[in-house]
Amino acid sequence: MIKKQIATFLKEYFPSFMFSHKYYAQDGEDVILNAYYKYKKRNHKGFYIDVGAHHPFRFSNTALFYKKGWRGINIEPTPHLFAAFLKYRKKDINLNIAISDTNDTLTFFEFNESALNSFDEKLSLERESNPSYKIINRRQIKVYKLADILDKYLPQNQEIDFLTIDVEGHDMNILLSNNWEKYQPEFILIEADLDFNRLNDNEIYRFLIDKNYELSAKAKRTLLFKLKD
Repeated sequence: MIKKQIATFLKEYFPSFMFSHKYYAQDGEDVILNAYYKYKKRNHKGFYIDVGAHHPFRFSNTALFYKKGWRGINIEPTPHLFAAFLKYRKKDINLNIAISDTNDTLTFFEFNESALNSFDEKLSLERESNPSYKIINRRQIKVYKLADILDKYLPQNQEIDFLTIDVEGHDMNILLSNNWEKYQPEFILIEADLDFNRLNDNEIYRFLIDKNYELSAKAKRTLLFKLKD
């Protein structure tokens, strides 16, 4: 009873004390994005594309939205990670495939820390120099262009609210694989190092600006771009 009275008092007189968000993304990217939809599009039930989905909840930019009733397409090439999507994201479209800018077969580097799995050989070897990380497997994986996957799996007339890309050094390849005249998500979340004093030195920034996007927000590791109105 006393705890309830204290909580009521704090909520009434110190509302900021009670303010908190449950988030799943590594650096709160989902909270940033949710703020837009919370105040701009109340009760909106949207659709997302998650390339390099990793896990239904851990480091997920889409879990918060799934719990709000959104649906989407999760793309994850690692079999044991993909299995979790079949269990916990049954209302999503889940694909155990990989995306790149060519229809080819590439070497996929799998780490003891699965969040680091990557097609980028240079980055993977650099990370293995850290004693905490180790490449435990190398697999040859067939890759597909994002545009081809959306042609096949995106529901008819479905708008894409946001595309999130987290593929450890292979991000630009994902952007190059889309059909930007046909598929234009309202938001794009993508990992990239960015120097605000030298924006045009970043190829991802230049590419998305050219595709009619503007930099809307930045988390620790992730850039959020919004399609211009």
